[in-house]
Amino acid sequence: MSGIDDREKGFENKYAHDQEIEFKATARRNKLLGLWAAELLGLDGPESEAYAKAVIASDFEEAGDDDVFRKVRGDFDAKGVEVSDHLLRKQMDDLLVTAREQIRSQG
Repeated sequence: MSGIDDREKGFENKYAHDQEIEFKATARRNKLLGLWAAELLGLDGPESEAYAKAVIASDFEEAGDDDVFRKVRGDFDAKGVEVSDHLLRKQMDDLLVTAREQIRSQG
């Protein structure tokens, strides 16, 4: 029976590790998205970093990516930044791929 228990424990450990990686990748994606959006909003330096942190924080409002999308979309609309919903979602997807690669390459 210990072989089955060991295998089950291995699957549980892998799942937990994968979830941790995905959490870190999503947070990194949100930071990268915030920095990208900040540039389009005309922010730089400390304002850019503060905006990126606000985008990261917006992800804790609800499950999924809609809260992050609404934050950036709302800020773009308020400042008159012309970025389509499609482009914003594509940027979010592309930056998640980048973030996953960065996380995996660290370690």
